[in-house]
Amino acid sequence: MPSPEYSLPDTLERIYKNQLALEAAIMELTLWAEDCKTSNVGENVRGALETIGENAGHIKQGLARIKQNGKM
Repeated sequence: MPSPEYSLPDTLERIYKNQLALEAAIMELTLWAEDCKTSNVGENVRGALETIGENAGHIKQGLARIKQNGKM
């Protein structure tokens, strides 16, 4: 079995994928909370999700630059 790569770009890529998975899970909980008529909770969580989305874009661009430059 090949050993996993522990380079900085690989590690950051995994963090990014975790962030996307957490975003999806939080969205599911948000939809459930809104269905239960707890719109205040839904609004608060949507604000946090907006921040996650903005950061995800920044992380993705940073990863692309790191991989392009070959920095470790």
